[in-house]
Order: sequence, then structure tokens, then C-alpha cells
Amino acid sequence: ALGRLSCQFVRDVMGSSAGAGSGEFHVYRHLRRREYQRQDFLDKIADKQDKDQEYLDKVEQNKLDAEERTAKRRKKREKLRQKRLMIKKTKLQSKNKEEEDDAEKSSESSEEEENEEEREAEDDAEAPSFIMGKK
Repeated sequence: ALGRLSCQFVRDVMGSSAGAGSGEFHVYRHLRRREYQRQDFLDKIADKQDKDQEYLDKVEQNKLDAEERTAKRRKKREKLRQKRLMIKKTKLQSKNKEEEDDAEKSSESSEEEENEEEREAEDDAEAPSFIMGKK
């Protein structure tokens, strides 16, 4: 009856007193082996839980590191994009300024051309191209 313990609870604990019979040693040995197996099982479960937790922590840390790198690169890309936009804007402004300058020059030159045409027209009016009455 003592050798057939099916549950984890040990009901009749044996003492180490003198006078134990030779049959009791085998019972003690089985109980001891079963207890060692139970402790080994608990240790393995605890180790597995520790390793699982370490793995999850490592995965989380890798995720955070990756997000940090991504954020850093995103910031760098944004800076470059802003810089390119500023360069593009500056080029566009300088191009617009050149066009305005060209437009002013062309309007000034067109005014000058108009003045020259008016002068020529006045010259034409003052001096007829043919003389009347002369042959």
C-alpha cells in the first residue's frame, strides 16, 4: 500500500529512526526518486519559463531598437526632403526673378522701341517722301 502512491501528496512520511525494516528502504528509495523527478520537472518548467521570458524580452528590445532606427532614418529622410524643397524653392524664386527682370527689360526695350517708332513717324510726317510739283 505504501509503494502505490498515485498523487503528489505524501501521506505517510517516513522518519529516519533506528529499527526500520529492510523493506522500508525500497519504499523510501521510490519516494525519493519520485521527489527528485518532481523537483527536476519543476526546475525544467522554471528554466523554460525563464527562457521564454528572455526570448520575449529580446524580441521586444529588438522591436524597440528597430523602431528607433526607423525613426532616426525617417527624421534624416525628412531633413533631406526639406532641404531639397528649399533648394527647389530657391531655384524657382531665382527663375521667377530672372523672368521678372527679363519682363522688365523687355517692357523697357519695348517702350524704347515704341519711342523710336514715334520718332520715326514724326520724322516721316515732317519730311515727305516725295516732292509735289517737281519732276
